[in-house]
Amino acid sequence: MQLDLLWKFMQVDIEADKFEAEMRQAPTRLKLLKQRDFLLEQQGNMKRIEAEVATMADRLDAIEDEAKRLSALLDKEQKELEEAPPQGQEEVDKAIASMQKLVDSLTRYEQELQKIRKDSDARDRQQKEIRVRAAKTKAEYDQLKKVYDVEFKADSQKLKALRDKTEQASRSVEAKLLERYRAIKQHSTPPMALLVGDQCGGCHMTLPSVMLRDIQSGEKIVECDNCGRIIYVPVDA
Repeated sequence: MQLDLLWKFMQVDIEADKFEAEMRQAPTRLKLLKQRDFLLEQQGNMKRIEAEVATMADRLDAIEDEAKRLSALLDKEQKELEEAPPQGQEEVDKAIASMQKLVDSLTRYEQELQKIRKDSDARDRQQKEIRVRAAKTKAEYDQLKKVYDVEFKADSQKLKALRDKTEQASRSVEAKLLERYRAIKQHSTPPMALLVGDQCGGCHMTLPSVMLRDIQSGEKIVECDNCGRIIYVPVDA
């Protein structure tokens, strides 16, 4: 009977799926992925820091140029005061205020320069720390990759053998039934369930008497109204 053949097919199909899932969760693979993600994260950190350093360098150049301009302007005003001293208190106060404004601006720029240099040194230390950690992780990654490649090759061969076995088993099942099986598998795994008493062995839903009679007669394929699985009763049950 086709359901018996489909049940046998499902056993090897599930075995292959289970082994493939185990491959994805293999400790070596998970550790390798974690190291890969760490390296990618460090690459992103390096790019971010490099962008920040470039921005600071541009700002540093702009501040230094502006500081030179203000210093030259301050020297010019001092020279003008020496050559033509202000007349009266009002002119003296005005000259002092103008020079004080220049001095204040220079002071702010100097403070910003100091901060940028300090931040730049901090970024430099961060880059060095990242390089050290990344180099260590890369060495571990390369070593682990060799181990993983050996494991993956062996596991891939085993998986291929299981898939070949699945393919061979599928040839005995009618195409329409196999198509229905695969459609059910998209939302319910495994796609078939044993009849347990008067319940679906997949979702444990009690089946109506009409459906139970159809199952026992074996005249048509019956699917659980609740989970959609194909209900199966072994030949010797």
